[in-house]
Amino acid sequence: MSKDVTPILDGWDYDSDDLQVRIVDGIDGKDKIQMRIDLGLFQMEMAGRPDGIRPFGFESLLDYHKAKAGRQKEGSYSLDAEACASLMREGMQYYHRYLASFHLQRFDMVARDTTRNLELFAFVREHAARDRDRRHFDKYRPYVTVMRSRALGLEALAKDDHRTALEAIDEGIEGIRAFLRDHNEAENEGECLELAFLLRWRKEVDRERPVGPVERIEQQLERAIALEDYEEAGRLRDQIRRLNGGAVADRGSSHAG
Repeated sequence: MSKDVTPILDGWDYDSDDLQVRIVDGIDGKDKIQMRIDLGLFQMEMAGRPDGIRPFGFESLLDYHKAKAGRQKEGSYSLDAEACASLMREGMQYYHRYLASFHLQRFDMVARDTTRNLELFAFVREHAARDRDRRHFDKYRPYVTVMRSRALGLEALAKDDHRTALEAIDEGIEGIRAFLRDHNEAENEGECLELAFLLRWRKEVDRERPVGPVERIEQQLERAIALEDYEEAGRLRDQIRRLNGGAVADRGSSHAG
């Protein structure tokens, strides 16, 4: 039986302008993800390490190193350059899979794999012997944080759950700001493209969020107070009180009633 992959690629021509991915039945009975590349394809497992290998009997090389670090005195475990290079290669496998999963709108898998790579970056920051390795991994933190927030947010929006989507976006915003603080770049957050994207997206999601009658009047109340239109503010507070059954949260100036 020939091992030539030409029949597999027949009819699936490579397009450099489009990410081409699909899910196929594996000969082991499990689904596989395939990604078309110019010289053939990548094939990845749907779960576990994408290449299906179990390093030293663990699900991933990261899990192996975590187990080793857990058996040693706190703060004593160290990753040399070779170990970091192996972990980076493994991290790239998860990157290819969550990229393919995003294209397939399997946002649950994207969230799983981006969470895993963020854990990888944190582990390397804590244990890498060389500062250059810590920087090499950590520079990807903002991008992976955005991808995780997008996956969680889009998954929530598919269920019309705007509240959960906003929570996911807010978590991503704080994660990127934490990255900037860690690298003494907090004053330059306006130059961070990943942060700018999440801030824009948050405004869009919040604008499209269904608003109930009480919340709509509360927004009008805030505007009235800002404009010092206390007569209108008092009228709006009375409306909110009636809708809430006589209770209304205290907000703004006492001039509002």
